[in-house]
Amino acid sequence: MSTTKNKVKFNIKNCYYAKKTETGFSAPVALPGAVSLTLEQQGELEAFYADGVKYYVSSSNGGYEGDLEIALITDEFRKDILGEIEDANGVLIENADAETSEFAFGFQIDGDQIPTLFWFYNCTATRPSISSQTNEATKTPQTDSVTLSCSADDKGIVRAKTTPASYATVAATWFTEVYEVQESEG
Repeated sequence: MSTTKNKVKFNIKNCYYAKKTETGFSAPVALPGAVSLTLEQQGELEAFYADGVKYYVSSSNGGYEGDLEIALITDEFRKDILGEIEDANGVLIENADAETSEFAFGFQIDGDQIPTLFWFYNCTATRPSISSQTNEATKTPQTDSVTLSCSADDKGIVRAKTTPASYATVAATWFTEVYEVQESEG
C-alpha cells in the first residue's frame, strides 16, 4: 500500500461514464479526449448568531456543477446519456422531448507521485453547443463542452476519490465497474 503523497496535480484522462440503471450502473464506457474539467462545489454556509457571536455555522452539500471540455462527444454518449436516437440510416436524431439519463462519471487526475481516481455518482449532462471555425494557416482542433451536474445519490453519496493508501488496492478495477462504497469495520 503506497502512502506517497502528491505535491501537485495535472492532466485529466481516462474519462468514463456508466448509465444509471434500476439496480446500479451499466458497465463503464470510455469517453476519450478529455481536455479540461472544472467542477465547482454547490452549497452554502449558514451562520446562526447567539450571545453576540457566530454560535453555529452549518454547511450544505449540493454536489458539484461545471464544464467538461472534450475533443469530441462520442455518438455512444449522445445515445446512452443525451437520449439521441439512431434512425434506420444511422443518422443521430435529437428530439426536444427526449429525456437525458443519469450516470456516474469517472476520471483520473495525474499527480507527481500517483494518480487520483474519481467517481461521481449522480450526474446529468447538458447537450453540447455546436461551434466550429474555418482553418487558416494551421488546423486547430475544435472541442465540445457539456455542463455536468453531480449531486448526491439516494444514500447521500456524491463522489468517491482514491487516496495514496487506497490507490494500489482499487486501481486495477476502478474503471471496469463503478466503485461501490465499502462498509467500514468497527
